[in-house]
Amino acid sequence: MPQLGVIVASTRTGRAGLPIANWFVETATKDGTFEVRLLDLKEIDLPMLEEPNHPRLGNYTSPRTREWSALVSAMDAFVFVTPEYNHGCSPALLNALDHLFAEWQYKPAGFVSYGGISAGTRSVQMIRPVLTILKLVSIPEVVNIPFFSQHVDKQSGQFMGTEAHEKAAALMLAELLRWNGALAVLRTSP
Repeated sequence: MPQLGVIVASTRTGRAGLPIANWFVETATKDGTFEVRLLDLKEIDLPMLEEPNHPRLGNYTSPRTREWSALVSAMDAFVFVTPEYNHGCSPALLNALDHLFAEWQYKPAGFVSYGGISAGTRSVQMIRPVLTILKLVSIPEVVNIPFFSQHVDKQSGQFMGTEAHEKAAALMLAELLRWNGALAVLRTSP
């Protein structure tokens, strides 16, 4: 079964990204298309890029970078659960992407974005060119969550996805599977 890494891009205190990611992990697990693994950038705790060698070389000196490399290498596809900060992407997400190079290549990526009225869409648009350079294939199917706080239970802190969110997630997972199959050939070619 292909491996899906669900990356929580926010590391802030009180973040909504973790409850939203937990909802998506549960949704994707029920879907049964992928074996799903949550990759929380707050727990992974990468320092600001400090490797002395270019990531393209894969010659990592930090144990944290080597651990991150192993996690990303093991995945076949990704979903980035991302907020929008100042009309842009999460600095932690950009840092996590910049730490590696070959580990990302020829894998499909989708987004669960959240925010206010724009639902985090500007964050997604900002990060897509970075994914292209890393040879990640960003699919157009996404889950956009405007006014996310309206869907978070005040007592439990749990995100409660709507039927529209569920349908968007199912469509994105189906497309990630299709792209994973197509790109697998490139990942195995010399």
